[in-house]
Amino acid sequence: MGTLGERIRTLRKQRKLTLEACAGEQMTKGMLSLIENNKANPSMENLNYLAKRLEVEVSELMEEVSGSELQALLDKAEQVVKSEEKKNYEKTLEMIEPLLPKLLSGYTAGRLLEIYSKFSYLIGRSNWQPIAERASAIYEELNIVPRRASVGIFWAMVLFTEHRYEEALTRLLEEKVKVESRSGYIDSLTRLDLYTYEVIFRFAVNDTVEATRLMNEAISYSKDKKLFYQVEQLYRLAAYRAIIDEDDEKLDYYERKLLQYGEFAEDDHAFWFTKLVRIHQLNSFHHDHETALKKLSELTGPMPEHEFFTNFFVLERGKALYGAGKFQEALHMLQQVVISEQVHHPYDLSMYYEKDAYAALCAEQLGELAYARELAETAESNMAQMPDTPYTQFVRETAKRLASQ
Repeated sequence: MGTLGERIRTLRKQRKLTLEACAGEQMTKGMLSLIENNKANPSMENLNYLAKRLEVEVSELMEEVSGSELQALLDKAEQVVKSEEKKNYEKTLEMIEPLLPKLLSGYTAGRLLEIYSKFSYLIGRSNWQPIAERASAIYEELNIVPRRASVGIFWAMVLFTEHRYEEALTRLLEEKVKVESRSGYIDSLTRLDLYTYEVIFRFAVNDTVEATRLMNEAISYSKDKKLFYQVEQLYRLAAYRAIIDEDDEKLDYYERKLLQYGEFAEDDHAFWFTKLVRIHQLNSFHHDHETALKKLSELTGPMPEHEFFTNFFVLERGKALYGAGKFQEALHMLQQVVISEQVHHPYDLSMYYEKDAYAALCAEQLGELAYARELAETAESNMAQMPDTPYTQFVRETAKRLASQ
């Protein structure tokens, strides 16, 4: 961030002042040049004069890292956060890293530490946790609730993506207690985030009663506050749960809500999700593969260019083809399904882990019994840490039957 002279020169150029214009009547152009090149130290009188000419506080000139320089760095880092371009994470870390010992207080320091910790984790570094703790401490000192909660939620999500679901929930609840006890007021967005992630985590650990209660509470809260950015995720979870519980009335209800949301937000993701989730229900729960295949063929219009929808479609088509007796085509289709690195919830994972069990059934019908057993074992192994659902039951039964042959 430079010496005193370098900071003065940078500020002068930012304000498009020549040496002569900045020096004004109190200093000579030559003296200012010497100061900028660190060949002379300004008197306190001259320092105050320069601060006025440069429109900054004297403290900013005296600081080893000025507030304006830190803000400029934060602006650059925020642009990288917004772009989500992972290729720029390393460069951003290199810019922040020399300043880590100096980031001790203030919002700018806390936010730079927060970004540094997140980018470190996302590119696989192991030193992100102490930095995240420092950011959290600064936010707590300043009582900046949204950012304090954001760090805690990120930490819990790291555990969640590692499929340490119980630990993720515990961490989130600890964060929630700290935030609620520290502040008498929690802004609506932060409150909704805490609601949503607790619902997600509770469903993940099969605490369905409390998860459902909180989900309904969160949806009501969204309506009351007219905040809808998390509501699609909540409705999707509710639809999944209705399918697992074989509650068609609730599924109908949440399907309508998703479609209403999609129309309101002009988002076709909701439309495609409802179509595919119904086909999923036909395949995995009603075992009506013929109807599922028919429904798949009737889908028209461009599907969203998102790997979730692409893989969902391929998965359900593979299962439907198995049910239609087209085993070779079904096996080929199921082998194309890729589980995205972004998929971590047990409901989603269980749905995708089914693919190996269906592939095993196809291989069995094609006379490839050894391969069928291998696929069934893979499915059962993957399902081992998933909560007990019809998905896990189907996989276990398939693996058990093939192993006994």
